[in-house]
Amino acid sequence: MTPTDTKTRGMTPMSTTTVSSQHTHHTAPTQLVTANSVRYAYRRFGKSGSAPPLVFNQHFTGTMDYWDPAVTDGLAAGREVILFDNAGISSSSGEVPRTIEGMGANAITFIRALGLSEVDVLGFSIGGTVAQEIALQAPQLVRRLLLVGTGPRAGEGMATLTPEAQRIFGASYTPPDDLWLHVHFTGSAASQARGREFLQRSRRRTEDRDPEVNEAVAPAQIEALGKWGAPVDGARDYLKRITQPTLVVNGSNDVIIYTANSPILAQQIPNAQLILYPDANHGSLFQYPELFVAHASLFLDAEQPFGVAVANGGVL
Repeated sequence: MTPTDTKTRGMTPMSTTTVSSQHTHHTAPTQLVTANSVRYAYRRFGKSGSAPPLVFNQHFTGTMDYWDPAVTDGLAAGREVILFDNAGISSSSGEVPRTIEGMGANAITFIRALGLSEVDVLGFSIGGTVAQEIALQAPQLVRRLLLVGTGPRAGEGMATLTPEAQRIFGASYTPPDDLWLHVHFTGSAASQARGREFLQRSRRRTEDRDPEVNEAVAPAQIEALGKWGAPVDGARDYLKRITQPTLVVNGSNDVIIYTANSPILAQQIPNAQLILYPDANHGSLFQYPELFVAHASLFLDAEQPFGVAVANGGVL
């Protein structure tokens, strides 16, 4: 790793990263840290304390501004959160790797460049595959894992984009970000209403927004997902090696990464629990942000995530 160069975009270099409980999703400055010749853009805010920071790994072609402020600020009320653009994404330099393993390695490099020795990791969609790789490649770095709208290697419908995803991403929308009403939400009136509320929240940051990803990002991410999802004998054996407490979350009708993949993760990761939200598609955490924050906080804050310690050292 090359020496770390940390600074705030548009400002003078800083000796350490800036963390402030006074900042929110909308006001946290975009900072830069350089490691292995890649300049990573990130935002760091929330309540510093005994809990490890929670590192967010974003979905397909998403940037830091594609997260829901109701989720990030909700979780930041109890811990520090870190949003970042992985290599080749938006404000970060470098190229997008064409394997999930490469993306995971870059994420680990970024986390270590911040001087962190233990983190909690949240991964959404392709970010959930990257989160699995972080836990596999650097198990001592990850305390707990949240996997949202994602799947395992050789997952159902993951060798290519699902037919539904191909249709959704292949259509045109006015305005363009109405695309996400179809990616993240079901067609029900209730889900679409929550989707429009999400889009309003995501547009409220007006200064220092991330630029959209360039045209090289989507093909690289699709190629990486195809390799991850390819059917291979024993492809899912690795799940037994993810020993961190893991919360798996999805919507009841995810057509981007099929919901059927979530029970596979929950059943084969040794210490995992599954939550499915009703009438929800890929972006269940955006449809039910308050409920997701409550469930995620309970999981992250509990001494025993899935049980209560008893006097003899066992778990109920």
